[in-house]
Amino acid sequence: MPAVDGWRGARAWVFDLDGTLTVPVHDFDGIRAALDLPVGEPILEAIAALPPDLAEARRAALHRIEHDLAAQATARPGSVVFVRAVRASGVPLAVLTRNDHGLARITLRRIALDDCFEHVIGRNEAPPKPSPEGILRLARGWGVSPADVVMVGDGKYDVEAGRNAGARTVVVGDAPWAAEADLRVDQLDELLPLLGLPT
Repeated sequence: MPAVDGWRGARAWVFDLDGTLTVPVHDFDGIRAALDLPVGEPILEAIAALPPDLAEARRAALHRIEHDLAAQATARPGSVVFVRAVRASGVPLAVLTRNDHGLARITLRRIALDDCFEHVIGRNEAPPKPSPEGILRLARGWGVSPADVVMVGDGKYDVEAGRNAGARTVVVGDAPWAAEADLRVDQLDELLPLLGLPT
C-alpha cells in the first residue's frame, strides 16, 4: 500500500460512477437477460459484436434501462462528503464511466454532485474501461503524470483501467478483485484521514 504521504500527493482523482459514488443497483445478469446477451459477457462488448441493426436496437434498450436506474440513483454512504472535501482542497476530479454521458450527468444531479466534476467521460467519449485511454486523456489535460492520478471504483474494470494507465487504484466495497487494488475501503470517507482532510 502506498504511504500516507503518497496519497496526500495525489494530484487528481478519477471516479467510476455506478456502484462507486452511488448505491449499487445494477443487476448486470438481469440486464444481459433483458437484452438477450450471452451470460457473463461484458454488455458493451457483447452489443458491439452484434450485426449493426441489432446492435443499435440493443443500445436503445440498454439506454432505457440505464435511464430508469439513473432516475432512482442514491448516493453511496460517504461519497458526497469525500468528493466535496477533495473538491474543496482544489484537486481536480473527473468521472469515467461505462455508462452514457447524459445518463451520468442525470445520476450526478440525483446525488447532488453535478457541480463537482468538470469532466465526465462516458462510453461514447473514450474507449470504455478497462481501456486506460480515458484516464490518460484526463491526465494529459490536467498536465499531471498518470502515476499521480487515483482511479476509484467498485468494479474489476476500474482496477484494470487504473493499472493499465499507471495510476493508483482504490476499490470501494468487498469484491474479489479488491486485493488487486492499492487500497480497499468500505466507503469513501474512510480516505479522508489519508489525505489530511477533516472527517
